[in-house]
Amino acid sequence: MGDNQGVDTNDFTDFAGPFVEFLGIDLVSASGDEVVATWNAESKHHQPYGIVHGGVHCSVVETLASIGGALWFGERGQVVGVNNNTDFFRAVREGRLTSRGLPLHRGRSQQVWIVETHDADGRLVSRGQVRLQNLAAD
Repeated sequence: MGDNQGVDTNDFTDFAGPFVEFLGIDLVSASGDEVVATWNAESKHHQPYGIVHGGVHCSVVETLASIGGALWFGERGQVVGVNNNTDFFRAVREGRLTSRGLPLHRGRSQQVWIVETHDADGRLVSRGQVRLQNLAAD
């Protein structure tokens, strides 16, 4: 069910808009079964205490889940996020982060994806769960 074909990560622009570009997400691999990306925590991502804003982590989580969900759902329609719950385990000021998204549930009307972000030392920084609504094409 669905198109689990990966995407050419050099052509990430089909999935990215100005906000994703602002975040600085570099797509490593993407399919309907797994999405991996790296990004740099930078001062432009900071909240007033000088650490990466939780909303940035949530945005990365939703981005990866949406890409994976859309690739899995394929030509059947589109997917949209309807819930994003992200936990933060380790404050980050700067450095290279790796985020990996995997499906937890893929059904007829909804999907649930888990996305974990680790720092360069492999420590868990955040973990989010996104529920996507599958919208059938007309």
